[in-house]
Amino acid sequence: MNSGTEFFNYKSTFSIVLFALVDGNYNFMFGDVGCQGRISDAGVFRGSKLHSMLTSKTLGIPVPEELPGRSMQVPYFFVGDSAFALDENLMKPYHGDFAKGTPERIFNYRLSRARRIVENAFGISSSVFRVLRKPMLLGPEKAELIVMTVLLLHNYLRTHSPNVYTPIGTFDQEVDGVLTEGSWRREEADNVTSMVSLTDVPRRSTNY
Repeated sequence: MNSGTEFFNYKSTFSIVLFALVDGNYNFMFGDVGCQGRISDAGVFRGSKLHSMLTSKTLGIPVPEELPGRSMQVPYFFVGDSAFALDENLMKPYHGDFAKGTPERIFNYRLSRARRIVENAFGISSSVFRVLRKPMLLGPEKAELIVMTVLLLHNYLRTHSPNVYTPIGTFDQEVDGVLTEGSWRREEADNVTSMVSLTDVPRRSTNY
């Protein structure tokens, strides 16, 4: 994508940014596409409609509730990385190294597991829809449309054909502290496609 200096980023390429929210079922809840690639993640967030609604308390986030077995009211929150500012409804990891068993290390571990769901949603999308993995010879407006269409198709397939689009083994799984990587990671490493190969069917001759 070449669109002049406005979309020129620090990697010396032209790009737009996809800023998105992912729920616990690997679906995209929100997508903001089109910000210049040179803008930081925090800058993209501050300029998004999501941030505006979050700060104005108009996003419709449920009221705080007690966790099971606890009496303290805990707010609902989004999970972010260290680039974002800490907020009542946005949690990020503690900075630094912490000893095993400390509350900070346990918190960071749990947060990391939640963020892995986000990574899987993005990874599966780019693994299946390979248009996201190479430069688009398009202007920003058409590139934005393609990216948003991918998000919609991802959600549609996750809802209506989950066993085909994301069969067992697609996602990362952790059992007893042992992480098994999802099949989409191997497909990316081997540069193969997730799509099923179709059988060639000879064309039938017709007379008009």
